[in-house]
Amino acid sequence: MFDNDYLKKLKKSAGWPSDKLIERGPVPIIECIEEIPCNPCETVCPKNCIEIGNCITDLPRPTGNECTGCGKCVVACPGLAIFLLDNKYSKDKAAITIPYELLPLPQKGEMVKAVDRQGNIVCDAKVIKVVSAKRNNKTNLVTIAVPKKFIDLVRFFKFI
Repeated sequence: MFDNDYLKKLKKSAGWPSDKLIERGPVPIIECIEEIPCNPCETVCPKNCIEIGNCITDLPRPTGNECTGCGKCVVACPGLAIFLLDNKYSKDKAAITIPYELLPLPQKGEMVKAVDRQGNIVCDAKVIKVVSAKRNNKTNLVTIAVPKKFIDLVRFFKFI
């Protein structure tokens, strides 16, 4: 299963939001660990929810501004290192929005297997939304609902 030391390191990184932000509603989770010149996530966000700062090689970090969950940052990231977490989706489930550039596309209502960063199956998940917009340059947004206890682990899915 997943390496807990790596998760602890991720949670201390610049891109990991505070527990307070996670509990508030939609928030970008930024697993970007490369200090390279890149800032599309910062420039595309209409609510200024992501900040790089003056040095373009600084790691992006959530600002604490109210995220609407639009997904523009997820689509804009060339490294596919951003996803959205909405811990307020329901009482016992969270919604995770991930970039998806494969075929076939899942369908809303379809059941899938949620997997961790290494492809290990974590739990069952339900596809609750699929956004395929021309402006997204062939990056689709797939939102899955997972039990809240797995929000630190789930990062993708497999078809059943």
